Amino acid sequence: MTPERPDPAVPTATYRLQLQPEFPFSAAAAAVPYLASLGVSHLHLSPVLESVPGSTHGYDVVDHARVRDELGGEDGLRALARTAREHGLGLVVDIVPNHMAMSPRHNHALWEVLREGPKSPYARWFDIDWEAGGGQVLLPVLGGPVGGELEHLQVDGDVLRYYDHVFPLREGTAELPLPRLLDAQWYRPVWWRLARTELNYRRFFSISELIGVRVEDPEVFDATHAKILELLREGVVDGLRVDHPDGLADPDGYLARLHEATGGRWTVVEKILADGEHLPASWPVAGTTGYDALRQVDGLFTDPAGVGELLGQYRRFAAPQTDRGGQWEATVRRAAYKVLTHELVAETDRLTRVAVRLCAASPEPALRDRAPWALRTALLELLVRLEVYRPYTSGDTAAVVTEEAAAEARQAFVVPEEAGAVDVVRELLLGGYGDGPDQVEFRTRFAQTASALRAKSVEDTAFYRYVPLLSATEVGGNPGSPAVSPEDFHAFCARVQRDWPATGTVLSTHDTKRSADVRAALAVLTEVPERWADVLTEVTRGGEGVPDAQLAWAAWQTVFGLGPADAERVQEALLKHVREAGLYTSWTEQEPPYEEAVAAFVAAGPCGAPGERVAAFRTALEEHIRATMLSAALVQLTMPGVPDLYQGTETEYRALVDPDNRRPVPFPPPRPGDKGALTAAALRLRAGRPEVFGDSATYTPLSAEGPAAAHCVAFARSGSVVTAVTRLSSRLAEAGGWRDTVLPLPPGRWADVLAPEREFTGHARVADLFGSSPAVLLERVGDGD
Repeated sequence: MTPERPDPAVPTATYRLQLQPEFPFSAAAAAVPYLASLGVSHLHLSPVLESVPGSTHGYDVVDHARVRDELGGEDGLRALARTAREHGLGLVVDIVPNHMAMSPRHNHALWEVLREGPKSPYARWFDIDWEAGGGQVLLPVLGGPVGGELEHLQVDGDVLRYYDHVFPLREGTAELPLPRLLDAQWYRPVWWRLARTELNYRRFFSISELIGVRVEDPEVFDATHAKILELLREGVVDGLRVDHPDGLADPDGYLARLHEATGGRWTVVEKILADGEHLPASWPVAGTTGYDALRQVDGLFTDPAGVGELLGQYRRFAAPQTDRGGQWEATVRRAAYKVLTHELVAETDRLTRVAVRLCAASPEPALRDRAPWALRTALLELLVRLEVYRPYTSGDTAAVVTEEAAAEARQAFVVPEEAGAVDVVRELLLGGYGDGPDQVEFRTRFAQTASALRAKSVEDTAFYRYVPLLSATEVGGNPGSPAVSPEDFHAFCARVQRDWPATGTVLSTHDTKRSADVRAALAVLTEVPERWADVLTEVTRGGEGVPDAQLAWAAWQTVFGLGPADAERVQEALLKHVREAGLYTSWTEQEPPYEEAVAAFVAAGPCGAPGERVAAFRTALEEHIRATMLSAALVQLTMPGVPDLYQGTETEYRALVDPDNRRPVPFPPPRPGDKGALTAAALRLRAGRPEVFGDSATYTPLSAEGPAAAHCVAFARSGSVVTAVTRLSSRLAEAGGWRDTVLPLPPGRWADVLAPEREFTGHARVADLFGSSPAVLLERVGDGD
C-alpha cells in the first residue's frame, strides 16, 4: 500500500535556520533576500513555539498555544512569513509532539498537574505512572538527599521554592510543617540521582528535564496542535518536520491524524532508519528528514579497503582499551546493556511492572508463574538485540523481535524452564495473547523503551566508543560497514524516486556529530590509511600525557577533520566525547582527574605543536578533501528527494557536535569557483526545472568506461540534467589519473551549468569534463549531432 501523497506544493529545497534569542525572526527575515537568491524554496525553522527562556534549540516547549516571545512572538513569525512570501519563499516548521519541558514555572499545564494531581484536566497530557510514585510525581531536582536540602526548600505564599525552581502548593497545605507539607503534595522533590531508578514519568531518552506528552489522546493532540494548525490554515506555515516520532505511543495513528488535520501538507519525519530498514509504506508523509540519504552519500565517498586498514591500525593503536577489540556489534551490545542498567533503569522497571501485572492477571496458563526477575531479564535480553529503533503497529514485529534474537536471549537463563519468559515476552509482543488494554500498553511501552535505548546506546554511547573512522559515527550511519558501492547508491536513489520522491535529504543538521565538510575530510583518510599511520607515529612518538589511546585516536582525527580552529571548540567537543562514551567519566559520574588529563593532552597535543604536523598533512590533501566535499554536496543537491541545507553549509562549513554546530552564522554571498557557487547553481536549476527533479522525474545511473571508471559517479535526471562527480580522488591520482576514461552521455548537447561555454556530447572524456572542478552539473541544451 502506498501512502496518500501530500499537497502538490512540495519544496524544491529547504534551508534550516536555528532560531534562538541571538537569532530571532527578525534576523531570519533579514537573511531572506540572500536565501531567496540562493535558490531554496522554503525556510526550515527550528521549533517556534514557546520554550524555556534562553533555550538555544527550542525543543523544550512549555506552551503549544503561543509562538515564542524571545523570537519575536506571533507577530514576528507572521512578519517573517510575509517577507518570505514577497521573495517567493515558504516556511517549514519543526514541531515537537513527543515531549515538553519539565519546568513547572514556565509550563502551565504541568503546573496545574502538580497543583491538582491526577484529577487535573491536564493530567491526561502527561505520561505519569501515579501508582508507582505512591500518588506523587517524582521531581529529580534536589542536589542531594532531601534530609540535607530541607533548609533550601522555602514556602513562599502558595508556592515552594528551591533555588531557581518554583512549585505550586496543593490547596490548604501552605501552613503545614515542611516534612508534612512535602508529603501532602502531588509531587515529591528528590535527589537528582534517583531519576535513574525511581522516575515515574516518561521522558525524552534519559533527559529528566523533558516529560513525555500523550498526543495519542485526541484531546491532547487538539490542544497541543491548535496553534500550528492555525498557522498552516492561514498560510503562515506551509509544511512540517516532525521531531522524534519514535517516542510516541502510536506513531502510525499520530501521523494519520496529523495528515488529516493538515490537509496533507508536506511533512517529513525525523525517523532514523537502520541500515537496510525502510520507512513504513503506510505512513502518510513525504518521507524522512534525510539521515538515510546522509549515510548513502557519505558511504559513497568512503573507500572500503581503506576502512579495513584504518580499523587494523585503530586496534593496534588503542589496544587493549578499545571496547571489545574494536568490534562494532559487540560495542553496541555492551553499550545497550550499560544504558538499560544505568540511564534507563526506570523505564525498564516500568515495562517490567506492566509485564508482571499482565501475566499475573492473565487466564492463559502459559503466562502464569513468571517471576518478575525472569520477565525483566527476558525484556533486557530482547531489547539489547533489536537492530532497529522499534516495531510499529503497521509493521511485522516478528521481523524486529526475531526468533534468532529470542534464541540468544534464552541463553542468559541457566534453568531452561526460566528461559520460557523469553517466549512469553516475544509472544506478547507479537500479539499472540490478545489485544486487551494491558497487552497494548505492554507493546507500546516496549516500543518506546526500545527507541530510547537505540538512540542512547548507539548515537550517544557506541558512536563515542567505536572510533576507527569518525565520519562513520553519524546519525543513521553504520560504522561497522560504512562504505557504500556506487551500485548500492544508485539502487537507493532509484527506490527513493519510486517510493518517496519528496522525502528529505541532508548532509548536515543541528544533530550531526560533525558537519558534512568535516566528514568529507575524514573520509579521505580511508584513501590514505598508511600515510595517516605515519603521521600518527610522528605526533605520538613521545606518548606522554595521553589519558587513553582511544581518546587520542579520536582527538587526532578531530583536529584533522576540523582544521585550524580555536582550541576551546576542540576541548569542548572532546570533553563531550569522553562523557558520552562513559568509559572513564560521564555526565553524572564525572572524574575530574581524568577530564583534566584530557584537557591537558588536547592542549599540548592536537591543539599544540604536534597538531601543526596534522594541519600540514591536511593541507597536503586539500585537493582531495575539496573533491570529496564538492562531490558529496552536488550529489545531495541533485539526487532524488528534497535537499535540506543547514545554515551556513552552502559554503564550506566546519563544525563539531552541538553546541558547536548551533552557533549563529553569517550569510556571505557565494564566491565564484567555490562550494557556494556550485550550491547556488544546483538550487537554482532545481527551482527552475521542478519537472526534472519532482515526483514524476526519472533517475538513470550513468556508467563511465575506461581505466578509472570506478572513480566517476554519474546519473541523469529526467534526461535533462546530468550530475558527474569524482569518487576517491586520492586513489585516482595514485592510479595515474583519468587517462582515457570516458562518460557516455545521454543523447543531446550538454552544457556545464557553471561554465555554459563548455559543451559535451556523446562519449565525453572525463579528464575534460572535470577540467575545472571535480564535480560537474550539466544541462541539456540541444539535440546534438
